[in-house]
Amino acid sequence: MASRDKAGCPPAALPLDRVMAALAANAEQLGRRWEAALRGRCGKGEDVAAVGKRVEGSGQVIEMHTPLFYATCALGGILSTGLTHLAVTPLDLVKCNMQVDPSKYRDIPSGFGVMLQEQGLGGFFKGWMATLVGYSCQGACKFGFYEFFKKCYSDIAGPDNAERLKTLIYLAASASAEVIADVALCPMEAVKIRVQTQPGFARCLTDGLPKIVQCEGAFGLYKGLLPLWGRQVPYTMMKFACFETIVEMVYKHAVPKPKDQCSKPLQLAVSFAGGYIAGVFCAAISHPADNLVSFLNNAQGATVADAVRTLGMWGLFTRGLPLRIIMVGTLTGAQWATYDAFKVFVGLPTSGGVSRSCAAASPLHRVAHEKQN
Repeated sequence: MASRDKAGCPPAALPLDRVMAALAANAEQLGRRWEAALRGRCGKGEDVAAVGKRVEGSGQVIEMHTPLFYATCALGGILSTGLTHLAVTPLDLVKCNMQVDPSKYRDIPSGFGVMLQEQGLGGFFKGWMATLVGYSCQGACKFGFYEFFKKCYSDIAGPDNAERLKTLIYLAASASAEVIADVALCPMEAVKIRVQTQPGFARCLTDGLPKIVQCEGAFGLYKGLLPLWGRQVPYTMMKFACFETIVEMVYKHAVPKPKDQCSKPLQLAVSFAGGYIAGVFCAAISHPADNLVSFLNNAQGATVADAVRTLGMWGLFTRGLPLRIIMVGTLTGAQWATYDAFKVFVGLPTSGGVSRSCAAASPLHRVAHEKQN
């Protein structure tokens, strides 16, 4: 029951204009802080990546693991995930059609040939709006919440256990972030697949979204959520845990100097390579669920059992897999490179690896330093 004031009347609802004004004010304040941070960094010309801090024009320090840090990571996730998925829309379009109509789209070359013959060059970007909006929202939640949960779970584990359990922390943080991110992605994914695989269904997001709601209700946008979790959660766990591990191994065994002494282009190259290798593993582990998502969103009223009977177990694991490995490997590598390039631009350190300054700041190193003194 709603709470009442002393006069017995329910409290007035917060007007929408006040909510929008508050959001606009917060966004404007965040923008001013970003601008001040960049202005202070560029004006002083200092290398702040080593300590993970940026100096604002006002003299205040924006530290790691602050609200501004998480908002910056979310913005980097929007840029990296939304733009990269938009760029590989032609590959995604052919892959989805190979999954739902293998007799017509037999392999990668014939798939592109059929698409070009029937729809022309413009057909290769069908569903681009739903792709851009959906994966931008997903990227913001994925990267922003990953950094948040990684810090949260590390604090829960404590300084003595965080290093020992770091892989488990990567897996738990990425899974938690992806569960939230898929709730934002699912409606756009449903529209994207219908637009891409059902000729004449809709032109784009603006008419496809209301059409699904009108025909199937709001639940129709989320009927693929469980398979989407089944595809994206293992994918993201592999994406972050493999990336973190690979990058740490590269800096430990392949690069002859500490991370914070490497040039930014070299660090971004390591990010791309680590992301691409992680993407290959991601594609393999999440491909069966990807086939289920495409089948369920394309066939109205279909169930998981229907998908398994139609595709077969072999088809469930292999149909469209080579193209998805190419697409996901390139996509994941480009995402990490774009994400880290944005972090470098705003003065944050690149992802993964352990810099000498960060190691010196750890509790164990501080204890050793105190003993030496």
